[in-house]
Amino acid sequence: MDTSVIDLLVELIQTTSVIVVFAYLVSRSKFFLGILDKQFSFKNQIVLILLFGALSIFGTYGGIKLPSGAIANIRDLGPMVAGLAAGPLTGLGAGLIGGVHRYLLGGFVCVPCALSTILAGLLGGFIHMLRKREFATIWQATLFAALMECLHMGLTLLLARPFSEAVSVVKQVIVPMVIANSLGMAVFAFVVRNLIHERNTAAEKELYRRALERTEYEMETARGIQQSFLPESPPKIAGFELGALNKPARQVGGDFYDFIPISEGKMGIVIADVSGKGVPAALFMALSRAIVRANVHETITTSEAIEKANHLIAEEAKFGMFVTLFYAVLDSKRRLLQYVNAGHNPPLMLKHLASDLILLNANGIALGALDDIRLEQKEVGLVADDIVVLYTDGIIEAVNDKGEQFGMDRLEKIISNNTNLPAQQLADQINDEVQRFAQGQQQFDDLTLIVLKVTGADTSAEK
Repeated sequence: MDTSVIDLLVELIQTTSVIVVFAYLVSRSKFFLGILDKQFSFKNQIVLILLFGALSIFGTYGGIKLPSGAIANIRDLGPMVAGLAAGPLTGLGAGLIGGVHRYLLGGFVCVPCALSTILAGLLGGFIHMLRKREFATIWQATLFAALMECLHMGLTLLLARPFSEAVSVVKQVIVPMVIANSLGMAVFAFVVRNLIHERNTAAEKELYRRALERTEYEMETARGIQQSFLPESPPKIAGFELGALNKPARQVGGDFYDFIPISEGKMGIVIADVSGKGVPAALFMALSRAIVRANVHETITTSEAIEKANHLIAEEAKFGMFVTLFYAVLDSKRRLLQYVNAGHNPPLMLKHLASDLILLNANGIALGALDDIRLEQKEVGLVADDIVVLYTDGIIEAVNDKGEQFGMDRLEKIISNNTNLPAQQLADQINDEVQRFAQGQQQFDDLTLIVLKVTGADTSAEK
């Protein structure tokens, strides 16, 4: 390869390296960042005028040295970038610094060269205004630089005399100058556009982070509100123990349980599971709980109360949602549990006088599925040491890392092996065993439990 070509490439690489370093340092300065933030203060503009004016002076001597001794300079680059970044005033200021300096150097092309440098800053500023104070894209900035250098050559042919020497100079420098200034502008535009992208991305991330924090706060608040719907603690009933727990799969869930005082010696016990997860289920849960509470009272039977509640829930079930529910009335004086089951998992009952667990089955479908339903009402007598466990399907359908479900067998075994535990401790034990079984697997469904245990104490009064 011709040594002159190698020298030209070396000059181009050196010039480009200087531009890269200058572009990076200036674009990260607080003054340039202030301009990007639309803070066109006097101080910001003065500093940028001086910086890009200095780059213009450097560009008079820097660039590509041609074999003839002429320099394909990059003097117009500083004012062009200043104009594109900060507008006509900053571009004109930088252009005046570079242009006056070039004019004072003299020579037969000093006037067109100085004028071109001033125009470079002004035109860059007009483009800035046309783009509504946004820095040009890489291809726009590069095209502008190329056209600006063509204008520079045109002014040289128009104003420089003798004309023949002007033609000779233009022939020598037009291609190298277009290449050098276009490449320099491309580098500058790339650095600036990349900076703008980084800042926009950072701003978007910050907005997303704040929105996420706000959402998490709102969901945590919703969780607190929903948890406030649940009883703070099970009621104290002479001759009986009650234990309960609720663990939503998400911040809010669709499971709920409740204890509803009906009359002296009678307590309503509810456990329910709304279809779906998250916020929709939580809203439907709050609605269902309120309706059930409003329809439970002493003057109607257990089945009538829930059938009436179903009618109201069905009217509000606009999006195909429904709720499975088990409702029982504990008569502590008569030691009797009267219940209905609206499509829910039948509770397990361990009779003290029998070794096997029985299911409290009763015919019925989920609430909200149909407007008019009929529920089978049943009752069972209670004696000392009987245990009844009410649960939602999140318990038996919990999955381990092998894809196995917790299942009824494990639940029955825990109940049978822990009959000596108080009701709340038995509920906690069941939950602990489920968590150990799942081995850190994601919880896919809400977990809810109620444990009723007959203690055998005096049941003549209710606390």
